[in-house]
Amino acid sequence: DEHAPPPPALLLMNLVKDFGQKRAVDNLSLAVPPGSMFGLVGPNGAGKTTTLSMATGLLRPTYGQAFVLGHDVWSDPARAKALVGVLPDGLPTFDRLSGLELLRMVGRLRRLDRAVIEERAANLLSVLGLEEDARTLVCDYSAGMAKKIGLASALIHAPRLLILDEPFESVDPVSGQSIRAILRDFTAGGGTVVMSSHVMELVESLCDSLAIVAQGRILAAGTVDS
Repeated sequence: DEHAPPPPALLLMNLVKDFGQKRAVDNLSLAVPPGSMFGLVGPNGAGKTTTLSMATGLLRPTYGQAFVLGHDVWSDPARAKALVGVLPDGLPTFDRLSGLELLRMVGRLRRLDRAVIEERAANLLSVLGLEEDARTLVCDYSAGMAKKIGLASALIHAPRLLILDEPFESVDPVSGQSIRAILRDFTAGGGTVVMSSHVMELVESLCDSLAIVAQGRILAAGTVDS
């Protein structure tokens, strides 16, 4: 039906994740509207990272489903993952490559044309203020620079949904400003951002909607204004 509303950018249905006797995520459901900047906020250990890992195909749920723009992350992973850019928190990257080499490698993994990779990599490095460090090894980057090259890697294939786990953790103010600007441009262009943070003020200042997570459950969800 051409008049049917678009599917949520991210739809989580009854997600459960057990680690042995511990239930890290407890029957969590969430619908993120397309074009929004959505914050997942809660204390460390609340289950935010586990939830986002299941949403992006990094961690198989004990129970439940995740959909990206209507595509099932677990039964149609290639289609779902093609639409998503992910910035995990603390996951090792190929840091023996330079920033430019890393973007080229990610672009090739995403099966982009070489000319497209070069154009997008140059643009992202410029916008994120990493041009002068394009040929520096990522292992020599500061924490802020490492977050920015991680964000560039998540954006290189022009995804429609960005999932960012603690994107501002240990980031200097200048890097933080350039990350905020990129995210605002991304949603202004119709993209959707889902980000986690344990800092409520950060989510309130950046996001239009949020969900508060504690002990693997959503305690509240809605617009920031309400």
